[in-house]
Amino acid sequence: MHKPILLLLLSHIILTLLPGARAKVPAIIVFGDSSVDSGNNNRLSTVLKSNFQPYGRDFYGGRPTGRFCNGRIPPDFISEAFGLRPFVPAYLDPTYNMSDFAHGVNFASAGTGYDTATSDVLSVIPFWRELEYYEEYQSRLKVHVGEAKAKQITSEALYLLSLGTNDFLENYYTMPGRRNQYTVDKYQDYLSGIAGQFIKKLYGLGARKISLGGLPPMGCLPLERTADFFTGDGGVCNENYNKVALNFNGKLTGLVKNLNQELSGIKVVFSNPYYILKQIVHKPSAFGFEVAAVACCSSGLFEMGYMCDRLNPFTCTDADKYVFWDSFHPSQKTNKIVSDYVMKNALHEFL
Repeated sequence: MHKPILLLLLSHIILTLLPGARAKVPAIIVFGDSSVDSGNNNRLSTVLKSNFQPYGRDFYGGRPTGRFCNGRIPPDFISEAFGLRPFVPAYLDPTYNMSDFAHGVNFASAGTGYDTATSDVLSVIPFWRELEYYEEYQSRLKVHVGEAKAKQITSEALYLLSLGTNDFLENYYTMPGRRNQYTVDKYQDYLSGIAGQFIKKLYGLGARKISLGGLPPMGCLPLERTADFFTGDGGVCNENYNKVALNFNGKLTGLVKNLNQELSGIKVVFSNPYYILKQIVHKPSAFGFEVAAVACCSSGLFEMGYMCDRLNPFTCTDADKYVFWDSFHPSQKTNKIVSDYVMKNALHEFL
């Protein structure tokens, strides 16, 4: 074989193996709450952390990274599906640097919401601060790869937004402040307005490919079903909360439509986990699960964060049998199923 042809073939192989080298999406950039936080809360003074075992026991090396899961979370699977690395590192994690962040970066903070009052409940990163971190990241990226390359990365990157559950479960239905100000319908309008303004700011900073995540059937989380165990209802889903999630998802769907019409060159998709998760919860055996009403960790009723620790003797041995890892968060297996569903039904447009 002639030397130039051999070099060409070798170059092709190397480009194929390099993360993001041939991908239409060169990086995954993440904003949101514990559904997508890969470890930013580790650096905060908050009780909402998961950087200890048994969290992460099925992650690479069995490391508790700060993901609220036994293993990987949706941005990790989505990154891999786009031909990038099989995980997206947290921006505040000191073990990573700009060489890592150039292919994907995560600004999410467990416990946060669209509403700043939500992040105040557990002293976590407010949504607006995640955007400030992103602006800082943009400046650092320009220094690292040059202005032209940085612009190419940030304009072609896929931006994932996943939050909102805490606004209802940890704020509106728990704290009196917002309930005294808004009906639940008006509160949904308030939150969707914040989502719209956030996306417009991202657009102004160069973002063009955006996934806006919807709410899950939050009434089916083990934490929300726990009360029913003690009232004799057998831990059924709270359908009032599920109705709120559906209504809010409807408002976000309308928002996505309006943004695509209003902002030139943008492509926003609505990534809706509601129906696939509802199917999994109601027919777990069809997806290879054995338990959906309670979680793997501890009693499976109300534990998450520090109440789900290595000293608890009740944690299950095989998380793949459980839809939920702790009382609020899906297991790695569930995350994979939901991520595959979202890829097929929404994010495929960016492949």
